[in-house]
Amino acid sequence: MKKTIFMLFLLVSGLISHAQDKGAKIEFKAYTIDYGTINKGADGIRTFEFTNTGDEPLIVSNVKSSCGCTIPKKPKKPILPGENGEIEVKYDTNRVNPIRKTITVTSNAVNAPTVALKITGKVIDPDKESVLDKKQKSIIEQ
Repeated sequence: MKKTIFMLFLLVSGLISHAQDKGAKIEFKAYTIDYGTINKGADGIRTFEFTNTGDEPLIVSNVKSSCGCTIPKKPKKPILPGENGEIEVKYDTNRVNPIRKTITVTSNAVNAPTVALKITGKVIDPDKESVLDKKQKSIIEQ
């Protein structure tokens, strides 16, 4: 009886592990995009590139941002196995601040049904000097 239960357990475990190998899989080229230091009003569009490395079509069902200053666009069509896709992100560069936002991607990928992507950087206004830039040099710095 114990041998039968053990064999049944092994069979079920093997089927479950085999089933996890099938399906769509998402692999991003990069999980973070650094805008660097950019000027106010600069182009805020960047693209996250990914590949479906699985054996079934990848469907990106939802893409959302952590705030309203970032607008992501998901692919409209399924990404077939071996094909590439893009998630376009537009950040509002009229906001002078550091950039630290998260874009959450939800899909049917068996390896990562939810993925957190990050954008970082800093938007500056070149027409306005900061208090730190106006600081006079000390005697040591001269």
